[in-house]
Amino acid sequence: MKAKLIAVGERAPAWVAQGFAEYQKRLSHWLPFELVEIEPGLRGKGRDAARAMQDEGGRVLAALPKNAYVVALDGRGKPHSSEQLAQRLEHWRGLGRDPAFLIGGPEGHAPEVLARADETWSLGPLTLPHMLVRLLVAEQLYRAAALLANHPYHRA
Repeated sequence: MKAKLIAVGERAPAWVAQGFAEYQKRLSHWLPFELVEIEPGLRGKGRDAARAMQDEGGRVLAALPKNAYVVALDGRGKPHSSEQLAQRLEHWRGLGRDPAFLIGGPEGHAPEVLARADETWSLGPLTLPHMLVRLLVAEQLYRAAALLANHPYHRA
């Protein structure tokens, strides 16, 4: 199984990129994990934010691997404890489909993206910077894989 993180936004701050790369490396022997950055839609004075979200949504859908199991990160999604996420990871492995995790832009996901999602996952009720979400997803997937492998990383 290979996983993708398809995220709207480009050029993460160095500390995010370094943290993501560290967890990506740690995760690599349990779950190869690739980041695909999607160009954000145009925003600003005189621009339509809904149009920007639609443009992003089209690019996100185009980046999805064929037959991917799509998990959209969304504040209205289902929250998971670390142990529950490990169970979800085990479930995704059993499906025989590669998971694709989606992070939307400032307004969230276009309706078409949410309609395509097989499930939605919430990191909790806080509003988080989208670049930080990349790092959190990578760390939590590493934690879930470590739990499944009985690795001592998770000590809760």
